[in-house]
Amino acid sequence: MATIELNKENFQQVISDNDMVIVDFWASWCGPCKTFAPIFEKVSEQFPDMVFAKVETDQQQELAGSFQIKSIPTLMIFREQIIIFSQPGMLPEDHLVEILGKASALDMEDIRKEVAKQSEEQAN
Repeated sequence: MATIELNKENFQQVISDNDMVIVDFWASWCGPCKTFAPIFEKVSEQFPDMVFAKVETDQQQELAGSFQIKSIPTLMIFREQIIIFSQPGMLPEDHLVEILGKASALDMEDIRKEVAKQSEEQAN
């Protein structure tokens, strides 16, 4: 599956409509982003059940700002609308494949309980 471009108009729908979305925040002038792009594209072919998406941070400054993107590339993984992974920096192919495998194996019931617990603690 080819990667899709995300913007503030389609971001929430893509996250809501798909179980797992892998997002690459990048910019056209960024050397490491250019190096990571073919790795991201290649790995997307290995995981057809996941949505691979890109956010061009210069064109989507509001969206990048809402996720406090401070360095690029930054990779985020959303699973069932929850951010389960966020890391700046370029990843080698084998590391990205390993992370996606682990993300797929997570027990989302446990994750939702942990998110609820943290939200409750912040409210008090």
